[in-house]
Amino acid sequence: MTPSPIPLPAASAQATWWEILAALGPLAVLIAAVIGAAISWRTLRQRTTADATALQQKSDADDRAEWWKRTQWALDHALGEDQGSKALGLAALAVLAQSGLARDEELELLDIAWQSVDEAGRDLRNLPSARPAAGAGGSAAARNRRLEAAAARLRVVLDGRLERVTPPETAALAKEHP
Repeated sequence: MTPSPIPLPAASAQATWWEILAALGPLAVLIAAVIGAAISWRTLRQRTTADATALQQKSDADDRAEWWKRTQWALDHALGEDQGSKALGLAALAVLAQSGLARDEELELLDIAWQSVDEAGRDLRNLPSARPAAGAGGSAAARNRRLEAAAARLRVVLDGRLERVTPPETAALAKEHP
């Protein structure tokens, strides 16, 4: 007997569903990788933004804390007993009041401090025993004038920041050189 060829089924024109699915496997892996990369990139961007915001907030809080320390120092001097020290404290408060770190509440506190120094200065000038005395800082009148000018400069800054009108005599006094 002679061997006969084995009949082979004819190749079908249609592929079965599992063959199609197997052919799409690499495409599915590629799509999953792209989606994963997009999610990772978005998460990284969000974290970077959040970290930058947190760092800015910490920096602002640190700046405000240092501003307040300087303000306390200046208030201590402005409300002290020595006329020269008062003038120095008021001048420092005028500089600190110009800072963007000073909020309206703090400006109101500085305004109260200015008023108390100004009232104390008026009280001293109205005392009958107040007489000019020579000292290390010059005459008492010169020290008082320097103190008044520093208080006027602080008032001009505060009035500008708090959107109030400054009296013309105060503005003129503020322009005097210390």
